[in-house]
Amino acid sequence: MVINGLNTGWRNAVHVAQAILPGQTPTKKENMKTKSSLVIGACIATLALCAPASAPAKTKSAASPAPTASPAASAASMAKKARSNPYHGKVASVDASAKTFSIAGKESTRVIKITDQSTITKQGVAATMKDIVADEEVRGSYWKKEDGSLEARTVKLGPLTAEEMAKRDAHKKKKADAAAEPSPSPAK
Repeated sequence: MVINGLNTGWRNAVHVAQAILPGQTPTKKENMKTKSSLVIGACIATLALCAPASAPAKTKSAASPAPTASPAASAASMAKKARSNPYHGKVASVDASAKTFSIAGKESTRVIKITDQSTITKQGVAATMKDIVADEEVRGSYWKKEDGSLEARTVKLGPLTAEEMAKRDAHKKKKADAAAEPSPSPAK
């Protein structure tokens, strides 16, 4: 049986070789076998040559703290990257012992914690936690911590000062002027 298998394989090779000889036309089946093997070989060669070129480039890893770095150092670097979020409203309640105050919103109430890094001002003058009272206008910014708590960055008590109103109005005017002017269309 093994001999018959070898003989069959040998016969096929002879038929293919005879089909390629000049002066003879190959049969459709032999021609198809030759073409498909050429196409497969070309695909494999293309993949072999292009695969290294299309491999993703190695990117530099971001500067991360060393595994032996202290948690305080990683928290400090995280605080630098964190972006503060604005808030404004009326103080709903104050908890002086926990150093927190809450602002009632339409959907939920936010509890903001005052820390040593928080800056508290009232009408542009430095203030303390004792100056925060219920039903007073408040605005500022906070950082959202990993545990979901909100830590005050700035706390501004009372209505806007004249300087802040002028700054806000100038910003609104600038924004309105920019929206009123038509933007230039790209050149063709």
